[in-house]
Amino acid sequence: MQIDPFALERWFDEHEHDAEIMLAESGIRSLSADRFDLDPGKLGYVIPTDGDPDFRAEIAARYDRGPDEIAFTVGTQEANFLTFLALLSSPAPPGSRDDAPGSGTHAAVVTPTYQALHSVPDAIGSATRVPLTQPGWELSVDRVAEAVDDDTAVIVLNNPNNPTGRYHSEARVRALYDLAVDHDAYLLCDEVYRGLAHDPLPPVASLGAHGISTTSLTKAYGLAGARFGWLAGPDPVVQAAVRWKDYTTISPSLFGQHVAKQALGDEESAILSENRALAERHRGIVADWIADHDLDWHDPVGVNAFPTVPAGFDGSRGFCRAVVEEASVVLAPGDAFGYDGHFRLGFGHEADQLREGLARVGEVIESRQ
Repeated sequence: MQIDPFALERWFDEHEHDAEIMLAESGIRSLSADRFDLDPGKLGYVIPTDGDPDFRAEIAARYDRGPDEIAFTVGTQEANFLTFLALLSSPAPPGSRDDAPGSGTHAAVVTPTYQALHSVPDAIGSATRVPLTQPGWELSVDRVAEAVDDDTAVIVLNNPNNPTGRYHSEARVRALYDLAVDHDAYLLCDEVYRGLAHDPLPPVASLGAHGISTTSLTKAYGLAGARFGWLAGPDPVVQAAVRWKDYTTISPSLFGQHVAKQALGDEESAILSENRALAERHRGIVADWIADHDLDWHDPVGVNAFPTVPAGFDGSRGFCRAVVEEASVVLAPGDAFGYDGHFRLGFGHEADQLREGLARVGEVIESRQ
């Protein structure tokens, strides 16, 4: 099995440790640990290893599913990875093939998106990338349908989208779900930014037997260090993923589950209200900055902007390299997402860091004009 180098992570590894300001981070600012009780008791494994059954039942209810249709993971990345293994691997884990997963080796992936959502299925089986339509980054169900064939096991969507911030409508998502049903496939939706929407769509896992949702506490909750996520979907898919999980992290983080019970319980409403308000304020700051520098973007949901690269630079990597070398600010080059004419700007940080970072980037832009 061969897998492509993770372009964005390699860029971060090269620059983020030495730079003064990180404006490429795609999540909300981190919450303070002292907001939570941090004593989970004995430091053993989470038992059962797919998560506390009572807590799984609570989360499953959000999707109109049962506790065996939820598995807790170490972040969304593992949830997606295990789902792809469950659906695309050949041979599949013992017992899963007859239950439905493993019926195909092909994924149709809506792009641009987080690289793992197309590189992992392409390494396990094969993946066709279906681009969103510019300039509004619109989802074309017809283009996805053209990419689906008899070997397609899963259609992959990230909604709200990373890096563009596009939030595809419920009608389009349901049309993709119906397409998956028509081809006896699944619709997998990475919904890690869903909590930042003021009026979130129904999660894909709640749409029916062919829907799978993955998410975590990282992007919308400001709890990246908890390393806690989950996948929700049909029992055969989830149980096949759990069999693979025995060979990855075995169980989710005990600390992560302990904090998650609080963050998804009494604290949830306050956390999401605070974070949505922060995202809205900062979106306004970025909108003004983009207008001041005559750039184009799609007004996003979440905390990611994907503006056009300003004139005077050699593509996205040339621009981002100039910014980090001259201003000590890290941005994400659009070529890491397959779009060299754009760059990703994260605006979920503390306000003073965001304003200072934007001012520095602005000076680099102005120096070329």
